[in-house]
Amino acid sequence: MVFFIRILFIYDRNIKSSMRSAKYWIDKLDLSLHPEGGYYKNTYVAGLVVPRAGLPDHFTGDRAISSAIYFLLKGDQFSAFHRLRSDEIWHFYEGSPLHLYTISPSGELSRVLLGNDPEAGQQFQAIVKAGHWMAAHPVETGENAYSLFGCTVAPGFDFEDLELARVEELIRTFPRHRETIEKYCLE
Repeated sequence: MVFFIRILFIYDRNIKSSMRSAKYWIDKLDLSLHPEGGYYKNTYVAGLVVPRAGLPDHFTGDRAISSAIYFLLKGDQFSAFHRLRSDEIWHFYEGSPLHLYTISPSGELSRVLLGNDPEAGQQFQAIVKAGHWMAAHPVETGENAYSLFGCTVAPGFDFEDLELARVEELIRTFPRHRETIEKYCLE
């Protein structure tokens, strides 16, 4: 009997989880629109700060040692190609699996499938190195689809370190990736 009740509890919890919507998470986590697309909320900024003198030259000021955010993309949204001056770790939480594309400075295009099913080739985390272009979109599309994930940045994120791609410039630099770049750029 205890086994049967446990299975019902797990089944009920999974049903409730699958019934949650993007709007539920946007409201519950108090997410706001992000310039690269989707919704986000800053959840952590380390109290430990690295002074500008202790950082590589491409940083323009002091930075927290680390920061973290929640991020949500609806099924019809994408995170536009952008790059950071810091490394970023993407963590999958819930919803549709997520395609994460990166273009290295040498022009190598990679795609990682973030999600919670390792048997389907999905990963819980992916690392994007500083200076690599990145873009993402949920695998599932449609009104009820969404991907909820988080990003951790070290040194900590500052909007000054965010560069949104200019489509023509990125295509000029990486012409063989034109189709992907055009699909996931804002301009």
